[in-house]
Amino acid sequence: MKLAINASRARSGGAKSHLIGILSAGDPLSYGFNEVHVWSYKELLLSLPEKSWLIKHDVMEAKKSILSQLWWEFFSLPNEIKENNCGILLNIDAGSVCRFYPFVTMSRDMLSYEPGEMKRYGLSVAHLRLLVIKYVQNSSLRAATGAIFLTRYAGRLIQDSSGLLSCIAYIPHGVSEQFRTMEPANNWPINNSRPIHCLYVSNIAPYKHQWHVVRAIKILRNKGFDLRLTLTGGGNAGGNTASQERLNKELDLSDPKHNFVENIGFVKQKKLPNILKKSDLFIFASSCENMPNTLVEAMASGLPIACSERGPMPEILRNSGIYFDPENPKSLVSALEELIINDQFRKNIARDAMVLSKEYSWERCAGETLNFLKKVIINTQSTKHV
Repeated sequence: MKLAINASRARSGGAKSHLIGILSAGDPLSYGFNEVHVWSYKELLLSLPEKSWLIKHDVMEAKKSILSQLWWEFFSLPNEIKENNCGILLNIDAGSVCRFYPFVTMSRDMLSYEPGEMKRYGLSVAHLRLLVIKYVQNSSLRAATGAIFLTRYAGRLIQDSSGLLSCIAYIPHGVSEQFRTMEPANNWPINNSRPIHCLYVSNIAPYKHQWHVVRAIKILRNKGFDLRLTLTGGGNAGGNTASQERLNKELDLSDPKHNFVENIGFVKQKKLPNILKKSDLFIFASSCENMPNTLVEAMASGLPIACSERGPMPEILRNSGIYFDPENPKSLVSALEELIINDQFRKNIARDAMVLSKEYSWERCAGETLNFLKKVIINTQSTKHV
């Protein structure tokens, strides 16, 4: 059996990491797939591992307009899959319009499904874009032979919109081994010997709340805690530049002389492990996620984590962090103060998070994904013979 993977529009960091992770760690031969064909753009194909069973197809239309991409995906891709004798298709993005049967769709985007988050965009082009994405994704999920959700939270919320799906799997993604550590960091500053370094890794968007994090750090500094905050992550997610303006306004208000906040912008993935190792605390203040890579990476790095109480975060981090309301700076102040003052609690949750992160491996993710695809094929063949 040959497996086809459509990653022609896998542009987000999460989608790219997911594809690279399952192809690097997976063993398709063990699940009856003697070839895996991937359709994507050149830059992503070059990032994929070299495997004897992996065949890469460069999609020239991926560099063209969105209409050209959709036209190719709907009319040309099914024929290319047939020509390569593939027996099943995996769409990395639920926004795909390719209808080769049987096919499994992965759900990744959550912003379109969170009513409270959609309201942040008001009557805007971004809001309209999200409505279109939601419609396309629901259509793809309903038409799919099977669907993969990263978290149970995402599965519940999306099916409230799409309707109940008959064949689904919950398969959380993995974390790169470069983030893993054998022991939690043990370099906590003693007796104010140096500042406490806090880190928040995320792009800038209305639901990421970097401005509230800056305000919380300012409040704690006013209470006598010597904190430093590093913000990293590039781009304005959701096409809303107002978020960058709101962050800049808060920075001008809380740290006009740039004494305690360093906004370093986008950094390459390979540099993140070192940035995490230099940090003392990790803050994750997003109110809308499917399964955030950066949260699991911080867990694997052995950092104590103050985490948003919204969305799937409690499902992922469980009891291995301290939670706060991402839209209330005072709530974050209380959480960080508890981490700073309570040494044993801080050490315990850092160790627990590091241990828990071992459940999120690419080997497990790849195995469960391939097994689900095999199950879908068997079910499809059984249905044909009924």
